[in-house]
Amino acid sequence: MSDTIVKTLKPHISLNVHNVSESVEFYKKLFGIKPIKVITPEPAGDYSAVQTKPRRAGYAKFDVTHPPLNFVLNEVAIPKGGSLSHLGIQVESTEDVLKTRDRWISEGLLTVDEMQVDCCYALQDKTWARDPDGNEWEVFTVLENTEPAAEPCACGNKVETSEISTAVCCTDQQKASTIGATSEPCC
Repeated sequence: MSDTIVKTLKPHISLNVHNVSESVEFYKKLFGIKPIKVITPEPAGDYSAVQTKPRRAGYAKFDVTHPPLNFVLNEVAIPKGGSLSHLGIQVESTEDVLKTRDRWISEGLLTVDEMQVDCCYALQDKTWARDPDGNEWEVFTVLENTEPAAEPCACGNKVETSEISTAVCCTDQQKASTIGATSEPCC
């Protein structure tokens, strides 16, 4: 093994999406920036004729500064859901969580707050938003590490477009305001 340190520039996330245009609008609001590249998908065309080249799929790339992230959207035929649990951005303080939440709300995104929630072996303050394909994003701060009495938390199903309800979190004493009914525990 070498002692050479690799200078990492930034993480890269590539998401498959149903509609790149819808997703670009969401992520412009989520990150507060415009993409640096957008490729509009070509129409499917006339299937009675032989296709000479494959259809160009939709694509978008965001070069996010805060947090540093190379973020890409690929338009493909995908089923809803998948193995992705959620995505998140850890910030320094509850104030930073609230600033991000307020910016998301001002951009028209639905958000869900979970404050003082004991999940994923940590006491956290966080807020959530969901993209058009159902991928959930949290911005969070860790207030302290914990050893919860309940099972480790599962994430997901925090944000719906219906009315506000209450979701069950890691313990019966921990509740979170959510947009839409969910029976999933908090994360």
